[in-house]
Amino acid sequence: QVRLVESGGGLVQAGGSLRLSCAASGRTVSDYALGWFRPAPGKEREFVAAVNWSGGSTVYADSMKGRFTISRDNAKNTVYLQMNSLKPEDTAVYYCARQARGGFQSDSRRLAMYDSWGQGTQVTVSS
Repeated sequence: QVRLVESGGGLVQAGGSLRLSCAASGRTVSDYALGWFRPAPGKEREFVAAVNWSGGSTVYADSMKGRFTISRDNAKNTVYLQMNSLKPEDTAVYYCARQARGGFQSDSRRLAMYDSWGQGTQVTVSS
């Protein structure tokens, strides 16, 4: 069983940056795509970004393109989310998860494709 633990959240001013980390333990996640999600109005959680098993391919939600960068280090069993040019509307709890089903990119935006969720890390962006 995989356990995911997010960290790196905090309070930052608009325009600032944060780097979130998600460390996996229990079992390796190096064979799986990993993604980040956050709650959104009218949705349980909205897709933020995902990275394939090797780190060579990524996909982003349109509103995050150019501001957020997802990456991974399989030697450390960790996925990262670098968030730049943060806006107050980015305030949320950010969750990482393992994509257990479906194809990368074609299914990576779908919440139902993921399992092994972390507990989340709070990001607060002040105006």
